[in-house]
Amino acid sequence: MKNTHLGSSFDDFLDEEALRAETEAAAIKRVIAYQIEMEMKKAKLTKSAMAEKMHTSRSALDRLLDPTNVSITLQTLESAALALGKNLKVELA
Repeated sequence: MKNTHLGSSFDDFLDEEALRAETEAAAIKRVIAYQIEMEMKKAKLTKSAMAEKMHTSRSALDRLLDPTNVSITLQTLESAALALGKNLKVELA
């Protein structure tokens, strides 16, 4: 049977355009923001209460929860995980 798929993979395209790292970072951030929001809902935490548990401002929490804002620190992620009492996991393919 003949292969009907021509050309390179999407990953190859992202590599060629030097977009792979940026694209993966954005995808990871979306997953993290979603996981944090779901854990906050499970724990019935408001944004204000979560920010207080993280020892940060609500605007900093809003940046963390913004799936388009990829400029967050590992310290902020750790603070959120500790506030939720969870081990947040992101799996990279």
